[in-house]
This record gives sequence, C-alpha cells and structure tokens, in this order.
Amino acid sequence: MLRRIALIGRKAGEERQIEDMSPSPGDEASSPQDSKNTGGLASVFKGLAGVAGAAKLTKSPPAPVQASGPPINAQIAERLNATPNILRGLPSQQTESFELLKNGSMNERVTAANTLRRTVADYPLSPVLDIWYAAKDLVDPTNPRATRCSGWELLRECVKHSSSTDLERHEYFRTIAAEANPEDFHLQLAALVDLTNHARNLSGFEYDVFPLLSRWLEEAFEAVRAARSATKGRGSRMKGKALATGEGRNFADLFSFITDVIKFNFSVADDDAAEVLIDRLLDICMNTSMQEDLQACIGVLDAIVTFGVIPADKLKSCVHVLCSIHCLVPSLQKDAWHTISTLCRSHNGHTTVRLLLDVLASLPVNVDKTKEVIREVRGALSVLTKLVSKSSEKGYPAVPYALLVEGLSTVVKATSSWKINLDILRLTNSLFCDSQGNVNNMLADEDWGPVFDVAASCAGGIITLLSESDSPVESLLVSDESETADSLVAKELMRLVRRLEKIILDEPNSAPQKSDTASLDQVEPSGPKLEAAQAEQSNTLIQKQDCIGFFAKIHRALPDSAALLVLEYFKKFRCCSPSDPLWEENLNLVLDAFLADRKRSTDVRLRALQAFTEVYDMIELLNDQFEPDFIPELVKRLLADVAGETDILLLEEVVSFTATVASTADFSLFCHIVDTLRGVIGYSRLRSPISSALSLSPELTSSPQLAKPSVNQSPSNVVVRGYVQIFLRVLNHDAAKSTRLFRSLLSIAESSLSETDARITAMQLLFRLRADWANRIFVTPHTESSSLATSLYRTDESIRRKVAEETSYAEKTSRGETIGSARSSRGISLGQGQVPDRVYPLRSASGSKQAASTYQSLWVASDADALPEVPSQAASTVLYCNASDGAPEVDGSAQVTVLRTGLWLEAVLNLLRQGCDWEVYSFILVHLPSQLSNHAVFQNAIPQLRELRRTVCEQIKMNNFQEPPNVYGLRRADVAICLFHTLTMILSYHRYFQKAEEDEIVRTFVHGIATWERSAKCCIHALTICCHELPSSTSKALVTILQKMAQIITQPHVAMHILEFLACLSRLPSLYANFREDEYRIVFGISFRYLQYVRGRKQAYRVSSISDSSTGAANDMQFIPNSADDLPQYVYTLAYHVIVFWFLALKLPDRTNHVSWIARNLFTDVDGSQVTDEQAQLTMDFMQRVTYADVDESAADPLFTADRFGEILKKRWLIGNSIVTIEQATATGWAQITKRQPSGTSSYTIRELFRPPPAHQRATNEIARDSHAASANSILPHHLLVQLLSSMPQGSDLSRPIPLPDDDGVNRAIRMFDHNSTVDGHKVGVIYIGENQTTESEILANISGSGDYVEFLNGLGTLTKLNGATFNTQGLDRQYDSDGQYTFCWRDRVTELVFHVTTQMPTNLENDPQCTLKKRHIGNDFVNIIFNDSGLPFKFDTFPSEFNFVNIVISPESRASFVATRQRTPKDVEESFYKVRVMSKPGFPEISPASDTKIVSLRALPDFIRLLALNASVFSLVWAHREGGEHISAWRNRLREIRRLREKYGPKAAPQGPTPSPPGTALGHGNTPAVSTAAQLEAARSGNTVRDSFSSLRRSSVATFFSASSEQNSHRSSMLSTATTDNTEVMTVNGADALVESFDFSRWSA
Repeated sequence: MLRRIALIGRKAGEERQIEDMSPSPGDEASSPQDSKNTGGLASVFKGLAGVAGAAKLTKSPPAPVQASGPPINAQIAERLNATPNILRGLPSQQTESFELLKNGSMNERVTAANTLRRTVADYPLSPVLDIWYAAKDLVDPTNPRATRCSGWELLRECVKHSSSTDLERHEYFRTIAAEANPEDFHLQLAALVDLTNHARNLSGFEYDVFPLLSRWLEEAFEAVRAARSATKGRGSRMKGKALATGEGRNFADLFSFITDVIKFNFSVADDDAAEVLIDRLLDICMNTSMQEDLQACIGVLDAIVTFGVIPADKLKSCVHVLCSIHCLVPSLQKDAWHTISTLCRSHNGHTTVRLLLDVLASLPVNVDKTKEVIREVRGALSVLTKLVSKSSEKGYPAVPYALLVEGLSTVVKATSSWKINLDILRLTNSLFCDSQGNVNNMLADEDWGPVFDVAASCAGGIITLLSESDSPVESLLVSDESETADSLVAKELMRLVRRLEKIILDEPNSAPQKSDTASLDQVEPSGPKLEAAQAEQSNTLIQKQDCIGFFAKIHRALPDSAALLVLEYFKKFRCCSPSDPLWEENLNLVLDAFLADRKRSTDVRLRALQAFTEVYDMIELLNDQFEPDFIPELVKRLLADVAGETDILLLEEVVSFTATVASTADFSLFCHIVDTLRGVIGYSRLRSPISSALSLSPELTSSPQLAKPSVNQSPSNVVVRGYVQIFLRVLNHDAAKSTRLFRSLLSIAESSLSETDARITAMQLLFRLRADWANRIFVTPHTESSSLATSLYRTDESIRRKVAEETSYAEKTSRGETIGSARSSRGISLGQGQVPDRVYPLRSASGSKQAASTYQSLWVASDADALPEVPSQAASTVLYCNASDGAPEVDGSAQVTVLRTGLWLEAVLNLLRQGCDWEVYSFILVHLPSQLSNHAVFQNAIPQLRELRRTVCEQIKMNNFQEPPNVYGLRRADVAICLFHTLTMILSYHRYFQKAEEDEIVRTFVHGIATWERSAKCCIHALTICCHELPSSTSKALVTILQKMAQIITQPHVAMHILEFLACLSRLPSLYANFREDEYRIVFGISFRYLQYVRGRKQAYRVSSISDSSTGAANDMQFIPNSADDLPQYVYTLAYHVIVFWFLALKLPDRTNHVSWIARNLFTDVDGSQVTDEQAQLTMDFMQRVTYADVDESAADPLFTADRFGEILKKRWLIGNSIVTIEQATATGWAQITKRQPSGTSSYTIRELFRPPPAHQRATNEIARDSHAASANSILPHHLLVQLLSSMPQGSDLSRPIPLPDDDGVNRAIRMFDHNSTVDGHKVGVIYIGENQTTESEILANISGSGDYVEFLNGLGTLTKLNGATFNTQGLDRQYDSDGQYTFCWRDRVTELVFHVTTQMPTNLENDPQCTLKKRHIGNDFVNIIFNDSGLPFKFDTFPSEFNFVNIVISPESRASFVATRQRTPKDVEESFYKVRVMSKPGFPEISPASDTKIVSLRALPDFIRLLALNASVFSLVWAHREGGEHISAWRNRLREIRRLREKYGPKAAPQGPTPSPPGTALGHGNTPAVSTAAQLEAARSGNTVRDSFSSLRRSSVATFFSASSEQNSHRSSMLSTATTDNTEVMTVNGADALVESFDFSRWSA
C-alpha cells in the first residue's frame, strides 16, 4: 500500500522531502523477501501496497460507552409527567408545538421539533432538557431518516444552550454516545463537537470522551473501508487516493476532532484510554491503504507527542510505525519526521534512540523471511540516518557510535536485503557528511574501521555483480526512470566513495590529485557555513589508512579517481615495498584489482603499472634476498593475460617495461617474454584487422610526431615495437637474443596474417640493418629514402603538395573545361612531360569528379620516429653478417654468430613475387634500394641477390608487377620507377653476375626508356652508371639506347638527362669505338632537335605573350617560367657541349664528312628556316680548328726576335671572327702569324724563301741604284696577308680584312683578349669529412684523408703546382703558397676544372681556428665534392653559404673507421663501392643522374664525380645568372671582343639586326630587341603557325630528321623568315644557303 502511495505522490508532484534526506524509492523494486504483499503496515504497510483483500486486524473493538442510571424510556416518562413546569418557559404560541412534539403523530412531531429547534435557538428557554426529552425518541435508529435528522438537529441546538448544567451535558453526551444509525454518524459527531464547543469543554463527561472517540475511530475506519471497497467495485477508484465519500468525510472530521480534543484536553485521558486510542491509530496505520489515513494518524500522534505523552507501553509501537512510514512513504516522510523529531527532543529522546538501536541489535534468525522485522529495521535505519545527520544540532539526542556500529554489524550479518544495505549505506553517508557537510562529530576519536567493514559488507552484492560483468561501476549509475536495486545501491556506495575521496584530498598536506569528487545527490555547503564547516573539519582526525583500506575492500566498485587515490597512497607510503608487512598483499591488489582489471581507465592501469615497476626495480636490487624464481614469476604474472590486452597505451608501457627486463634477463626468461608477447599478435589475428590503410579525413594529420606511437595502432604493432626495442638493446652484446628476435620479426614481416602496421614496424628495423667493412651488424637511423617516398606520396611535404594540386585542379575544373583545353594547346612545358597524370583528383567508383580529399596512410617516411629509440652508432661486436676472416675470435674460437640476412632478402623477394598489401609493398619499394646500397650486409645472400635481379628484370619487362590502388592517385609508372631504382642498386653487385645477367640489366633499363615516359629519367641515370660499371654490356646495347632516346625526343622533361648521358658517353671512347657514321649522327641529331626545341620554345613564349597582351582574358593561363622548367638555357648549353664533345670523338679523317651536315643543322630551324646565333658560330669556329688536326693550341715563338731575324714589322687585321697578327722580318723572309679565334689561338712561323736574283737584275729602288749595292728584299706584313688571301672573294664585308691601327687602344684590347681563356673554367671544392665529424670547423681542419680518398683525388685530376701557374687557378694563390703548394686540376679541349681541395690547403688552428681561409674558397664554390667518411648522413647546411648550390656527397657503402681504412688490402680497395648523391640547395632543380643515390665503384668514381661536378657547375652558372642576365662563356666573350673591334674599326654599314646570342636565362627576358608593333601583331595572328611548328617537333623523330634534304625549302609564314627573336637571327630561306656556305669551310677546304 505504501508503495502505491509513494508512486502516486511522485506522479502527482506532491512528494515532499526533508532537507538532506534522500527519497526512499526502495519499495519500487521488488525483492525476494518482498514478493508477497498482504496489505497494511503489518507487511511494510501492506494496506498501502494496494493489494485487495488485505487481512484485517483481529483485535476486537472496545465495548460501547454505557449510560449510567435508569433506562432512557424511564427518564422520558419521568420528564413528561412534569409538563407544567416546562410550559412555564415556553412562549404561548409554542405551547401547542410542544404538545404536538409529545403526543402528536410522527409527522406532527417532526414539524414541532423543527419549530421548537428554532425557538430554542432564538429564546433562552430553561430548562431545554425537557424539550429534548420530549423529542429524544426521534433519533431512534429505527425511525425514518427525516425523523432522525430532525431529532439530531434539535439536539444540536439543545446542546448549545449555555445554561445547561453538567448533569444536563452528561445527559446530552449519553444520548450522543448511544448507538445510532450509521447514516447519522456525521450528525452524532457534529452534536458532540457542538456539545464540547470544538473540544474545548468536556465538563460533565471528561473521562468518557476518549473511550467514545476510540470506539468511533474503529467504527468509522470500518465504515470507510467498506465504502471504499464498494466504490472500488464500481471502478471508481484513484490509486492511493480516497474518493470523496460521506464516510471519508466523516472519518476526516473525526480525526480533526480527536486532534482538537488531544490538543485541549489530553490531560483528562488516563493511560488506559490513551493506550486504547493509540492502539486504534496504529491499527489504522497497519491496515489502511490510503495516504490520507496515514497522514491523519500521524497528525493525531504528533498531537499526543506535542500536547501529551505517549504511554510507555506504546512508545515502542509508535516509534516503529512512525519510522516505517518515514522510510516507506516518501510523501509523508516530512510529516513522520516532524513527529519523530518532536519525540526525540522530548524526554523520550534517548529512549527513542535506544528503541531504534534495539531494533538493529535484536534481530531474529531468518530475518529475510520476516517482513515485519525488515520493515522495522528499515524504518530504524531511516530515522537513525536522519538523527545522525542532525546530531550536531541542539536538542537531538546523541546516537552512541559503538552501539550503532554494533547494531549495523548485526544487521548485515543477519540479512542480505538490498534495501537494508541501501539504508545502511545512506546512514554511513550521513556519518561522513552531516547536515553541515562535515564529518560527523560522533566519529571523532572513534575507529572508522568497523563502519567501513559494514559498508563493505553492504557493497558485497555490487562487488559480486561487477566481478561477473565486463562493465565498470559507472554503468550502474545511469539515471533513468526504472532504476534497479543494483543501481540504487551503487549510487549510494558512490556517494560514500566520493565523499571519502574529498575527505582524503582535503586533508592537510594531501597530495593534490585531479579527480571528479562531486558527490551524487549531495549539496555542498557554501559561504559562512562552509567556512565554519572547514574549521570544524580541520579538528577531525582523518583516518586515511582506514579509508584506503575500505577502498581496497571494495576495489571492484571503486571509480577511477578513488583507485588513483589508493595507488597514490601506496606510492607515498611505500605500501608495496618489502619494508611493509603487507607488501605482498598490497602488490597483489595493485596487480589484480587495478592493473589486470580491463574495466579500469588507462590512467589507473598505467599508475598501477608504474607502482609495479617501482617495486620490481627495488626487488631487483635486493635480488639475493628472494628466491631465485621470484622475479621471473613476478614478470610472468604481469604477462599472464597480456594476449587479450586491447588498451594500446597500457600495452605500450607493459611492452616497454618487459623490453627492459628482457634486455638484461637470462635467456629463459627472455624467451618467455618474447613468446608471451607473441600471443598478442596471435590474438590480434582473431579480431578484425586494422582499418584500411587509406583513411579519408577532413584534415591532414602530420606524422608522425604522432603522438607516436599512436593509440590508433594495433596491439600487434605495439608488441613488434617492443621486439624492435629489445633488438636495439641486445644487438651489441647478446647474439642469441638478437638472432631470436630477428627470426620473430622476419616471420611477422612476411606473414600476410599479421597486422599491416605490425609488419611495417618490423620492416622499419629490418630495412635499417647494415653491416660495416668488418661485416659487423648495426642499425642505421637513416634510410635516405625520401626521394622515392616522395614519388609515392609518403612524405608529409608530398602529401601536402598533392592535396594542394588536387584542390587547385578541382577549382580550375569548376570554372569550365574550355580554359583547360585552351591551355593544353599552348605547347609543351619542359618541366611537365607526363607528370600531370599525378595531379588529377581522386575519382569515385563511377568515374565522376569529386573534390580533392586529404588522406593519410599507415606509414610516412620519417627517420625521426621510425624506431622506438635511437639505435647505437656502434656496430655489434657479437653479430656478423658473414663469417669473414676479419671477425675477432671469441674465447679463443673463431666461431662467430652470423645473422642470416639472406632470409630477410628472400622474404622480400617472395613479397615482390607474390604480391602483398599495398602499404607493405610500397614500403618495400621505398626502402629496399637504400638497404641494397650496403653491400656488406648481403655478402651471404648472393643466391637471393641473383634471384632478386631476375625477378625485377622479369617484372619490368613483362609489366606484371603490382599495381597501386586507384585511390592513391598513383600509376604503374610510379611503381616501375621504384623497381628501376632497386635494379640500379642491384647492378652494383655485378661482380656476382654472369655476362648474360649483366646484359639483361642493361636491356631492362633500355626497355624502360620508352615504355613509361616518367621512367625515362631514372633509366637514363641508371644507364649512366652502366657506362662506368658495365661498359661491355652498355656498349653492346648502345645503338639501341640511342634509338630509344631518339624515340622520346618529344619528351622535354628528359632533355637535360639525355644530353648529360651523351656528354658522359663522349668521354668513354671505348664504348662507341665501333660506331658507324649514321650512329654518330643519331647523337648529333638529338642535340640538334633540342636546340631547335629551345629556340621554338622561346619563340612560342614571345608569340603567346604578344597575343595575350592583346587578349588579356586568358592572361592567367599563360606559361610562367619557374624552376620546374629545368632552364632551357642549360639544355641549350648542354646540346652545344654534346656536339663539340662528339665531334672530337669522331676519328680525324671522318670529321670533314660531317661538317656540312652539322653546319646545315646548326643554322636550320624546325620549320626549315635558317637561324644563326653566337654559340652556333663558336661551334663552327672550334670545328674549323679541329677538323683536320688533333692538336693543342700553339704559342708564339719566343725566339722570333729582331736580334736573330733583323727588323720585324707587326700588323693586325680583323678577318671574319678572328684577329690575325703578322710579324714580318723585313729582310730575311721569316714571319710569324698569330690567329686569335674565339675558340683558341694559333701561331705559325713561316719563311718565304727568296731565290737569289739574277746578276742582271737591278733594283727599282733609287737608293739601291745609286749605291750600286747588292739587290736586297724588303717585305712588309701586308705582303703576306695579301698573298694568302689573294684567291678569296672579297665581296663579303665579313671576309674582307679590316686593318687595325697600331695604337695603345688596340694593343690594350689584344692584351685583354689574350687574358680570356680559350676553355671554360670551373672551380669545385673537395672536402674530406673524417670519422664522426659533424661541425664545419673540425671538418675544415682535416689535413689528410683515407687511402680511398687519396686514390679518388689522384683519379679526379692531376696534381699541379700552384706557384707560377699560368692557367686560371680560380682564386688559388699562385705566388705565396697561401692556399697550398699544389692542387688537383683537370682539363680537356673545351673545359678546365680546378679543385679547391681543403686537405691540400694550409691549416693553422692557432691563428685561424675556424679555418676561414679555407672557407673563403669552398664557401664561394657553386659545387662542392664531399668525401664523407664520418659514418653519419651529411647535412646540406653543414657549410652555410649563399653560393653553395650543389654538394656531391660520396659515402662508403660500408662504413669503416679511420684506422680500418688503412688496414684495407688491395683487394678490398678494388672491390670498394661508394654511394654518390647530389644534394641541391632548396629550390634548386634536379640536374644530375645522382639526384637519387647511386652506387659506383672506386675505380669508376673519379670519372663519374668529375662529370657530375662539371655538369653541376655549368648548370650553377646558368642558375646564378637566371635573374640578372645570362652567363657568358669564355668563347662568347672572345667573340664579343672581336665584334667590338669590328664595330669600332670596321666600315660603318646600315644598321643590322641585333647581335646574335643564345637564349637567355629564364626564357631570355634580357636584351630584347625592338620589334615593330605591326610585326608583333602579325606574329600574334600567326600563332597557329608557331604551334604547328611545335607539333612538327613532337611528331618528328631523329630518323625523319636524318632523311631531310639539305636543300629543303620551307613555305612557312614570312613572319618566321623576317621576325627576329631575342637571341637569334631568323633569315629567309633564299638567303639560308648563303649563310650555311659562309660557315661551311669543308666545301672549299676538302
């Protein structure tokens, strides 16, 4: 019944709760002991439980009040006999009414009674009792209702008569108390109320009222119950509420009257009467099902307590009932507490507390089966909880702590009711948080342990539930409408825990800790109240140890914040240390309750692990005091259930700790750790695999500084990182552990069942395995794989760039397709080629375009965080890659442990052949070449290397390698490029290959030149290496190579790489010794096509610029030069170099056969028109000098002097593009001719041998005739010039000699001309870095290098003395040896290299500790060669400089110490290989075949490096002048000097076109000639013609180029025949032949 009232009270919004008292919804949930409801308070107010058919109390009602004296009929007769006396008081008009009242019929009597009622009310009749006696029989129960009502109404007026005596009042009372019709009860009660003046006057019947009220109370309750039952049967019942019936109103009025009687006249009631009344009240409470009834009973009891006293015999019953209501009826809790609190503050207060404690202490056996006892216990606990919280307030009795705890202990032992447990927890909470928010004063100086034991027992059910569930305690705290018993108990327990947390944290000197200490349903005090509470709280001794002990007992139900408090306490007081008596129990608690509990948060478990590791460290120090197996068992216990661990952060720490243990543990424990952790990998295979390698996200995640390792990794990956960590730690001292881990990592890496991220982590280590010169294994922290990683979008920068490209592409596409198509018709960009296929956005499955998405793969190339810790720089002293003779003896034995790296290479080979996950496959592609560059590590893997070579070659040729997923935006060409890099490294093992295998390597590279356009560059670079390493195989395929290059001539982005290859090849005559004439012409043809391309590109840019200036709408789409264009000027320069080098490569007798063909193509443009520029003229000038002679420059004879030859006359002329000086001995016929050309200077000493004149010959000179002297010859310099040129046509102004005056200006010009070298000079720094050197000062301080370094220098150039040197030493001192006595130099017919070798320069650390004298040279060198023997990666900024554009870094493939390099045998030196990589300044384009690391033998290293340095220097000169103009070569400078003399001393002709010059840098914006606006507009209108010319270039090949007729004519637009470019002269076709013939000396010299 109380359950119904509670529910109705909540739903109707009428629930009322007293301050700081929790609602008591416990009755909502049923329990086994409460499953049977019988109604009434007898079974927790079973009547209130709403169960029909509730058992009625068996107690009999008391006997009715009996009237004393004669019977009432006798009284009436007696009074009637005295009528005359009565009539004396009546008015005359009412006498008749009185008579009718006595003797009339029933209707007359009723009428008379009504009349007399008004008369009595109006007139003070006396005595009134006579009238009542006459009408007394009207209230007889058998009379009709109207008759009875008239009688009762008359009675009510009679009893109000103030003149009634006590006897009369007693008479009235007897009438009222007599048995009456039940329907007249309200009239009876009203009459009694009037008689007593609302309970204030009981005179005449004082001692009869309470018995009457008790009887009426019983009868009224029965009546109201019957009425409610009848109403319920008619379906008109509101649950828990009484309907408005007459009986209900009567019942309520009766309670109100009883309350008033008690209030005003309780003193007249003796104990017996009071006890009867209380019994009736308690009976009602026990049997009613209505909240109004209970409230009324409480009101009466409250009146008794307030205005009277409860009899001692009934105090216990009243207390039990009131407590039960307080506990079970939340809506009446306030009312009940008001009565109880009044009782407690009365003289019965201590008795009440004792009664409550007795309930707890005197529980019978099998309490759970006695519901009445359960009810009483719960009621007692509810009130005690309130009393405890109020104990600090005045007037409330103290609750003895000892008796309370004893009673609570008895209760928890006697019952397992969850409701009682809930109430006990509430009581406990009130102990630790009273109404003012403080720890209750009753706990002062008391032991908290017993109450914590009780609370722990109450939490037992929750503990059991949580131990059987995988959910944390927080799962029980979810608030909803259907709270379960477990959730209610859990919430109350959490309140207690949170409160204790706060108490502990508020303790002075308590360690601060961040935790959620907000208590559930708890109001914290504030303001002055809080200050007072804190002051009082500070005086309470906080029993922190007991609190922690309580937490330990209920550890399964602890929130994480409390668990952290326990762990913090254990740490602070070293509870897990062996010095603590209970340290093993505490350690078990840490391991089992916190660390092993996977429901715990990561923070708690990590703190528990920290506590464990601290204990382990201490135990390890005291190892001798424990059993031998104690520590291993401790570790095994930690790892007992690690296989199923899913908390990544915790697993990381566990693995890290066990890695530390395994590194130093014996082999048995080590194996156990490794095998146990391997179980994590096996368990991971049973779970779903890690998410896809590619995850689309709105933002880009940066690498890994991943909070790496990231929580997104798989558990397998955590274990593998642990394996790697152990391997790094044991590598240098334990071979057995290292090999065991190597096998484990190998199996993980090659298994497709392993998690992908775990496989990649294993490969991070395996691909970093290296071996030094002594075959000792070490792990390198640097893989040097950034270039390949960038090509596959595996670096942060490349990913950002790709995202930007895709976003830009999407934006441009959204503006329309027409703009894009217009741009595609603009011609070819030298930097584009087929690269644009990468920048298309990702496509959906349907092929529709979508916005670019950022993405992040499982791995990004980053050496910074690839390994869990930085590996040691020292090589292992116990682990080798090969059992070589150099391995040290161990314990007198030559046995060494060999790491079978061949197994790893075989695993990689299988993955490449069989295919694998793209993340793994791409990782192999990026990192395999770097590892293959270390020859020593694979010395025992020759079969695998040969098979790897075969597989790579086969996959490339068959095009059956793995294709990347489309979502990555990659193509097959990207994979092919990586495979070509791998093959490039494999070819360095050529000494292990047969000739046929070498041939196949070269053929594979040749195949790749034209198969994938973007693979051409890397194949050409590889073939450059093949020229040095596999000369025989390269020579065999050379013609095919040139043909393939001719096929891809239309790919401008490979232009420079093809030309660099041809330049390299020209210096290796053994490769093309058997070339035929047409094969030479393939080389020349390629160069000519690139020359024409550069010219056409320049013209196209000018034309499009003119057109765009008139139509600015498409201005933003025009070509804008940038560094990605590879600078056409470099291509232009290289093309001429190749022509010059290969012309020199021709055999001397064959050169003249090519002159005409070369001349025609040098001056013929792509459309057939003729064009000339300075470099073409210089090339022809040089060819003139070397076509018929392979000789060096000649010099003037120093002995040709006047002393020996007599008078000598000198005269100079300008003839063509040369300065001819003739020194003529006037008498002897001897003459010296010096011809100064742009490409060189030649001197000839000749003699005209005069025949003796006949005797009869006379001199024509008068002086001679007069003197009759002998005939003498007299010769002037002009004579020889005229005689030599007499047969040449003199019609051309260019060929007509121009005499130069013999003055200071000409002499000075000639001297300046002679200062210009006839070769292009370049300077290159050479720097040696010793072992472990990293700083600039210590590197520059080196004065010597290794043996390989010395051998390299000897091959790089010739040791040349500086003092007195006559050549350009590029800034090195030639007088005082301040830069050293010698340096290395190299020169051919065209170029000269001077090397600034820092080890050759003087070093004075005292006066120049920073070696600034050396830095001034290398700091100003565009190119430096770094011979890096440091064993560390070289950083570009090691030598800060604005002018260092390129560093060519040479590193040994297997590192060696400085001492070790001096112990190498000749065989070791012969087999030495070096890694070569060209590092460029940021923003500097890739210009070298070694832009990616290449492997070159020491034998071929000097020639290869010299070529790289030369090309890099040429490019750097072009790059350095890209903004301020163009670089002028030595030849061009000499040519311009000659032209300046011609302009000054030659005939003044009509203005000609601009001085021809090659294309300027950055598309030659400098020196732009004036072109008429009309011509520009015409050129703009003729744009289609220009585009046609480029289309013809793209369509043409070298084959069709060779078949073109020498007399080909072009009918192109006259624009191309008349307009001039910035740097070239374009002439008409009709005048073209004359131009070619003017330079083609072979036509008249042959």
